[in-house]
Amino acid sequence: MIDEIQRRLLMEIADLHGTPEGAYNIRANSDLAERNTTANIDITTKTDVSGIDVRVKPGTKKESIHIPVVLSESGLKEMVYNDFYIGDDCDVVIIAGCGIHNCGDQDSQHDGIHRFFIGKNSKVKYVEKHYGEGDGTGKRLLNPVTEAYLEENSFMEMEMVQIKGVDSTVRTTKSELAAGAKMLVRERLLTHGDQRAESVYETVLNGAGSSADIVSRSVAKDNSYQRFDSKITGNAACSGHTECDAIIMDNARILAVPQLEANNIDAALVHEAAIGKIAGEQIIKLMTLGLSQEQAEEQIINGFLK
Repeated sequence: MIDEIQRRLLMEIADLHGTPEGAYNIRANSDLAERNTTANIDITTKTDVSGIDVRVKPGTKKESIHIPVVLSESGLKEMVYNDFYIGDDCDVVIIAGCGIHNCGDQDSQHDGIHRFFIGKNSKVKYVEKHYGEGDGTGKRLLNPVTEAYLEENSFMEMEMVQIKGVDSTVRTTKSELAAGAKMLVRERLLTHGDQRAESVYETVLNGAGSSADIVSRSVAKDNSYQRFDSKITGNAACSGHTECDAIIMDNARILAVPQLEANNIDAALVHEAAIGKIAGEQIIKLMTLGLSQEQAEEQIINGFLK
């Protein structure tokens, strides 16, 4: 059964206010809490390791899959392996994410490996949100790994969000794209206090006409640290773009490491990186409207991370 704390976490990470439509697998404190399958989407428990297999039949359109994870016991640590097999000619939305509530003195940690095998001409939107809360001294740790293998003319959109409460995270995303495949990644990240966040993207464009657009927007406050490490490898006539756009505040530190490797004369690859503080005139303009400096900064940050 899902308790009230876990329901609040589910609202934060998956916008769930009740039972979701379509297929879903809700995991709470390392156990299966709720599951539903449909005629086109099957979810089964792995027998060798902790995790699930999700299989989407070819031709499945306009269906959703919710697979959120919540932890509310201090000291709980888990590792899960989830595989997604998307048939040809599909169009589905997958809502993932993890929320940790830790009011104890022991660290709580969720690590997971998600692998996507996306069939030809299929479209997948993947949303992954991370959230932490609780007034305990124990840390909230999240280390997700995402692997995506896109077949010909498929498309994957990733929305990666972490706005509050996670003490340490290393997010690793690896992808390989066949001919005509396209990937779009939008990351939004906020760190504060002594939090640490590392984002690693390794994208390989193997097929002619493949493309990737990877953009991270982040804000680092207080004494937090961020690292953005993105590499695009072009092995064919392809196009790739990676960008880090960050606001730095207080005593925070940010390291951006964009990398490009072209192994084909027709590989067109671009990287951009910008790190800076909030412009003073922006704050002054909002303060003339009656906002305090703190309120003005908050408004600017909220707009930047939308």
